[in-house]
Amino acid sequence: MKLAFSTLGVPGMPIADVIRLAVDHGYQGVELRAHPEEPVHPGLSSAERADVAEEFKKGGVEILTVAGYVRVAAEGDDQPVLDELAGLVELARDLGASHVRVFPGGGGLAPEVADANAARRLGAAAPYAADLGVRILLETHDSHRAGADVARIAGTVGHRQIGALWDIMHTWLAGEEPVASHAVLAPHLGYVQVKDIASAEDTEPLALGAGVLPLGACLDTLDADSWVCWEYEKRWHPDAAELPGLLSAGREHLLRLGAPKE
Repeated sequence: MKLAFSTLGVPGMPIADVIRLAVDHGYQGVELRAHPEEPVHPGLSSAERADVAEEFKKGGVEILTVAGYVRVAAEGDDQPVLDELAGLVELARDLGASHVRVFPGGGGLAPEVADANAARRLGAAAPYAADLGVRILLETHDSHRAGADVARIAGTVGHRQIGALWDIMHTWLAGEEPVASHAVLAPHLGYVQVKDIASAEDTEPLALGAGVLPLGACLDTLDADSWVCWEYEKRWHPDAAELPGLLSAGREHLLRLGAPKE
């Protein structure tokens, strides 16, 4: 199992400090939140992108994903969505990241309309992503919380560069058992996001193992070489404990859960 953490847990932290955290706490990768309030976003110049890529290379830490906020199922014209997708794919290519994360965002639409929007746009973006060597992952989130929802779209697109990102909190909130989520997502799965919370009503982030999410059951479904990323939502919960002080214990917890069963 290869471990990463999301910079959503360390809002605004300089890249050098993010790399140092990963190295010091034994994480092989980082999921970079791509937003204007963060050090890395699509507005960076070519030189700035090259500097970021070089810093990660020197630190021996992989940029697993550029985590964007495109909502591929949302109402509206296709072109702005496709333009934003292309910008994220180009950023990922320039940084050497394997993936781009996108959201469904189809709330308020009939499910079949949201599905069609997402499949059409992802299908249109797939050839360009393939040319640049980047895979676009649709996260189990918002209007498409269940693995079955995301798998339905990825299966409709049917392109190897369009995959799924399994956020275990959302599949759990959807009432889907881990084995069922994995069964439908496995053909499309890029990697897994883990986290922990106190309850469905209280989603403030907790240390891994301190809450109710079925981390062990999820990890039991994965291959030994899978990427697992801790998405600690500090940005949305400023009163939560600071992530750096939790990283080492979180790593050990995940490695214990993911160890081969005798």
